[in-house]
Amino acid sequence: MESFLLQASIYLGAAVLVVPLSVRLGLGSVLGYLAAGILMGPVLGLAGAGTQDLQHFAEFGVVLMLFLIGLELEPKALWDMRTKLLGMGGLQVVLTMAAITGLLYYTGSQPQVALIFGMIGAMSSTAIVLQTLAEKNLMRTAGGRASFAVLLTQDLAVVPILSVMPLLALPAAGGPTSEVFGISNKAPVVAAPTDPGVAEPLLTMIHNLAAWQVTALTLAIVVAIIFSGHYLSRPIFRFVHAARLPEMSTFISLLLVLGIAFLMMLVGLSPALGTFVAGVVLANSEFRHQLEADLQPFKGLLMGLFFMTVGVGINFSLLLRQPLTVVELVVGLIAIKAVVLFVIGAIFRMRLRDSTLLALGMAQGGEFGFLIISIARSEGALPVIAGQTAQLVISLSMLLTPVLFLIYQTLSRRLSARQAERPADTIDEKGAVIICGIGRFGQVVNRLVRHSGLPTVVLDSDVSMIETMRKFGVKGYYGDPSRPELLEAAGLSEAQVLVVAVDDPAKATQIVRFVRTKRPDIHIVARAHDRVHVYELYQAGASDIVRETFDSSLRAGRYVLENMGFSEYEASNLSKAYFHMDRAAMRDLAELWVPGQPVDRNPAYVERAKKLDRDLETALIQEIYDLRPISESAE
Repeated sequence: MESFLLQASIYLGAAVLVVPLSVRLGLGSVLGYLAAGILMGPVLGLAGAGTQDLQHFAEFGVVLMLFLIGLELEPKALWDMRTKLLGMGGLQVVLTMAAITGLLYYTGSQPQVALIFGMIGAMSSTAIVLQTLAEKNLMRTAGGRASFAVLLTQDLAVVPILSVMPLLALPAAGGPTSEVFGISNKAPVVAAPTDPGVAEPLLTMIHNLAAWQVTALTLAIVVAIIFSGHYLSRPIFRFVHAARLPEMSTFISLLLVLGIAFLMMLVGLSPALGTFVAGVVLANSEFRHQLEADLQPFKGLLMGLFFMTVGVGINFSLLLRQPLTVVELVVGLIAIKAVVLFVIGAIFRMRLRDSTLLALGMAQGGEFGFLIISIARSEGALPVIAGQTAQLVISLSMLLTPVLFLIYQTLSRRLSARQAERPADTIDEKGAVIICGIGRFGQVVNRLVRHSGLPTVVLDSDVSMIETMRKFGVKGYYGDPSRPELLEAAGLSEAQVLVVAVDDPAKATQIVRFVRTKRPDIHIVARAHDRVHVYELYQAGASDIVRETFDSSLRAGRYVLENMGFSEYEASNLSKAYFHMDRAAMRDLAELWVPGQPVDRNPAYVERAKKLDRDLETALIQEIYDLRPISESAE
């Protein structure tokens, strides 16, 4: 007991010290957990005998992760994504497995070992990739969305991969002879004490069945889980929640996952398979969010321990004995996956920048690779040294992920520079309305004006956006709208209205200032990023300034009023009053704004803003009294 507590304290202490540092350095939490395990094990040697006890708990984290992944995958959402899942994702898994398996088999590896290495190499790190994409604001790009679809396919592919692992067991002489994560060769994935009088006869019977019989039994159990989850889960959850005890919700959530895992173990099948299917079945349940809230803390803690035990188990002596071989394997894995993903991006006609993001961002190994290694070794399908080598290769490739993203960012900047060097389009028309910027803001303005029968000339510096709009029949011209000669070619001298809707606030101000100097009589409608940008545009000479979120926020506030007892007429009048007073206040405050000085350090600005806010409150209260009878207001 003392050994277990000591090891637990060491693990938790290492995580507290190393993981926050890794996150602050931009390396992510998964690499932090791996680094903490490496520090405790191969570096300092602090991981002792109690590590095996912690490993038993840590392996439950993988089961919980698969359950929560299944819980996020509603059947309808999966169907809507079928093209990318089966196309991009399925192609990536199949091609990567085929390339790695064929290469290893050609170099003399056993067929089963080569195939397992192919399965391991096909996985990428869901945790690292998604977190990095989110941190770098790349999730909404085409490359980011494609990466998510491929990662989702990989997560789904883990289930059939784990289910066929018992069929790939090597002969006894070639199988591993030592324990893996505290699990013997024939133990199930999640090590848990079972009654040998009950479990061993069933396990022996299952292992004696033919391959097709094992597959049939797997399908039968999956069907039983689906049936039970659909028809029995709701009555059971309602019964438990009727007790109105918060801890009972956690009890039933853990019981559901651990019970399914134990039943799958009992018949010799993967617990991950059963829990994943159960998660998908419950994805449409009204208890879905409660399950996520109950299990997420356990999943985070146990997955952290799982990655730390992986770091402890990394055999760096292999790297010291055969550094060139290990480096070749790491570079080979990254190169094969990058080439396969880049080709897939080209097949699906992605832009060069997005294909590069897809290829480099997902070229590493993944956490599911550790799971496949663990199960393959426990099933006797992967020799010990081969498993340790694969674990080392995956870990090193994951540690190189930040470098791969830095390479992408460098290439992306060069691609942007090349795009900027492209000559601007020749403008062969002029219009009364010139729109600079055809992003999400400019598109709405352009459609309203054009469909109202007024001709527009659209300018944008994003060639891909211009090409996309042309596919929908909207004509636009590529070029930097801040260039005077481009504005002149678009008909600035005759235009009546200029709309400045570019994303870059500094460039928007630059355009407004130049046009106002060139054409003092033209009406300029400018998109503002925030209040400070409003003041900049005001001083530059914009006629109408539209804060990009102001109108939508005002409409949202009107909906709130309507649902809090105000009539539609009253809410509309109040929102209109707010609109006019806020615009007047903005003009008033713009006179006091000092360029380069934070507004909270401008005493005159602060005092005026506070007075205007009090005036606004008084005016709205008076508006309510004017709209409603005095007697009703008194009530």
